[in-house]
Amino acid sequence: MDILLALIFGAAYGSVLHYLMPGRASRGNALAPILGALLGGVTWLAFTWAGVTTKSPWIWIVSIIVPAVVVPLALIALTRTRATHDARERLRLKIS
Repeated sequence: MDILLALIFGAAYGSVLHYLMPGRASRGNALAPILGALLGGVTWLAFTWAGVTTKSPWIWIVSIIVPAVVVPLALIALTRTRATHDARERLRLKIS
């Protein structure tokens, strides 16, 4: 059940980042929360499979830090990719 905390934190952090980071109009509303929850859950799962228990602080720390680091980087990359693609499409379609 403790994995739910990692999922909830990742989703909440992703939701906050969706509204705080620029380029919000060029990505879906659910992308950042889902990405945060996925990263938190996968990190927790990997630590569990590695034999780390909930008594160790590392499973908690890493499950919080991974979404906090990766989600903003992914959103920046996706926003830039979308802007580049849109600019190319405008040129291709001759739209000003």
